[in-house]
Amino acid sequence: MHDYARELRNNATLAEKHLWSRLRRRQVAGFKFRRQHTIGRYICDFVCLEVGNVVELDGSQHVTDAPYDGNRDAFLGSYGFRVLRFWNSDVLRETDSVVETIFAALYHPGMEGRFD
Repeated sequence: MHDYARELRNNATLAEKHLWSRLRRRQVAGFKFRRQHTIGRYICDFVCLEVGNVVELDGSQHVTDAPYDGNRDAFLGSYGFRVLRFWNSDVLRETDSVVETIFAALYHPGMEGRFD
C-alpha cells in the first residue's frame, strides 16, 4: 500500500499538484498536510492529522463511484476524520475559494461533505 501511495505522489494529477503547492510547508494557518497518506485500507489525497481533516479531489470518475466514496467516507468518519471533497475543475479554477474552505474547516469541525 505504501509503495502505491508513493507512486500516486510521483504521478499526481494537475489538480493535486496545484492544490499541494498551496497546502505544503504549513502555508494554511501553520497546519501540516500530508499527501497520498494511508489511513486503513485507503489512500487519501491530503490529510491534516492534527485536526483529522481529509481533503479529496474528485474527477469525473467519481460520478459513478459515489457508492465507493460513501463507504470510504463512512470508514474515515468512523476513525474520527472529516472528509472534504472538491471537484478537480474547482481546484484549478477557484483555488483561493477551495483553500479558504479548507482553512475554515480546520477551525470549524462541523464542516464536511462536497463543496461545489
